[in-house]
Parts: sequence; structure tokens; C-alpha cells
Amino acid sequence: MPNSATRLAQRGNPVSLTVIDQEQTFLSHLVELRDRLLRAILAILVVFLCLMPWASEIYDFLAHPMMLALPEGTKMIATGVVTPFLVPVKVTVMVAFVIALPIVLYQAWAFVAPGLYAHEKRLGLPLVIASTLLFIVGMAFCYYFVFGVVFKFINEFAPKSITPAPDIEQYLSFVMTMFIAFGVTFEVPVVVIVLVRMGIVSLQKLREIRPYAIVGAFVIAAVVTPPDVMSQLLLAIPLVLLFEVGLLLARFVEKPAAESDYTALTDQEMERELDQAEADSRKNPP
Repeated sequence: MPNSATRLAQRGNPVSLTVIDQEQTFLSHLVELRDRLLRAILAILVVFLCLMPWASEIYDFLAHPMMLALPEGTKMIATGVVTPFLVPVKVTVMVAFVIALPIVLYQAWAFVAPGLYAHEKRLGLPLVIASTLLFIVGMAFCYYFVFGVVFKFINEFAPKSITPAPDIEQYLSFVMTMFIAFGVTFEVPVVVIVLVRMGIVSLQKLREIRPYAIVGAFVIAAVVTPPDVMSQLLLAIPLVLLFEVGLLLARFVEKPAAESDYTALTDQEMERELDQAEADSRKNPP
């Protein structure tokens, strides 16, 4: 049975025709969003199925920094019944997402791009590509440098009466936290550039709050990383350096200040203007 909007549209009501057009546009956007999400999920699933036969090798690669730091002959342990199966599967899903990330981002860009202006497209696409590359670089920095330093420091600091035997599930949780922390940290230059380019914060203001940014970097590192000084320093120092890199790059995208010939009146000039206005109003009453 047709609803009231449809019955009014059939009678030629232009307002209801507009409502129906808006409903159809909204539904078409939902359909397109569903299609884009399905394509992104399908891409991740295909990559995951292709990698699944090597799930154990992929986990061994992820655990390599920890294994190098452990005493010779020591292995990691699994305390759950299905943990030896689930943890490598989770790692493989993560790797599949990273490999399929270009397709996922393309689907997101294809959905958003038609609603952007030309100058927004010119700025948006490079930012998306740069954000992706910086996130991956942050993860690589964490894996190849931070893990080796942190694990070696922790194991050397441990008492000789203790034999370290990390649980693989806890290790995965630790690794995921560190990957996200360093991946987001390496996005700082992009965030600074966007803030300056959009005029939300001026470059001069960001330079003025530099001391607060340094303190904030160490606070964030203390909250996000494990409670050891080495991890905090290895996150806070790159965060500060990347903030400085963002300030340097933001110089090239900052909008020039709008030039104006207006000069603020002094108090005396303002008084004269008000007196003149009152005199004119008395001479020419309404």
C-alpha cells in the first residue's frame, strides 16, 4: 500500500517529489556504502585465505624479536587450549588487512570523492596515501628497532633466578598495542599539516605551544606504552621529532594571511566619529 508521500507525489505535489528524491538519494548512498564495504571485506578475506597456509610462519616472524631476546633454548608458551590455533589466525588477519589496505582505502576514497570539491580532492588523495605509508613505516620502526631494544632491556633487567616464558596471547596483545601506538605517532605530521592547511590552528600558534606538546608527548607515551622507561622514551622522542617535522612541512601549505587596509581607530578618533554622528543626527532628524 503506497504511503502518504507516494500518494501526494502521484497527485503532482512538488514538495513530496523533493522528499522522495531525497529518500532515493539517501538509499542509493546506503547501497553504495554497503557495496564498498563488501568489496573491502572481500579483498581482506581473499588475502587472508591465501596467507592461511603460512599462518604459523607468519606468527614466527612476528615473534622473532622476542625469541632473539629470550635465553637460548627458551620458547614462548600457550596457556589456552585453542590459543596455538587462534593467535596465528589473528596475526594472519592483521597481515591480510595491511596487505589489502590499498584496496580498502580505494573503496573508501571512491565512496567519499564524488562529494568533494576539486581542491579537496587534490589535498585529500595525497593525505590518504601519506597517512597509509606513515602508519606502515611506524609499524616497521616498532618491529625492527623498538622491539629489539625493549625486549633486550627487559630480559637483561630480569633477575637471574627467573626464566622468561611469555604467553603468546599476551605477546600478541602487547605487539598490537605497540603497533597502533607507533602507527598513530607517525601520523603526527599529517595531523599538523591538516590543522594548518584548514586554518584550524595557525603555524605560529603551534610553535608557541611547542613546550606543551613536548610534555604531552611524554604523557601520552607513559599512558600508551608498558610501564618501562625504555618504551616510553622510544615513543615520546619520535613523537616530538615528528611534531617538528610537521611544523617544517606545514610552512609550505599554510594559507597566506589575508591582506587588509583596515586600521583600528584610536580612542580619540572613535570619540570624534561618535560626536560627528550625533551632530549629523541632530541636523537631520528622521
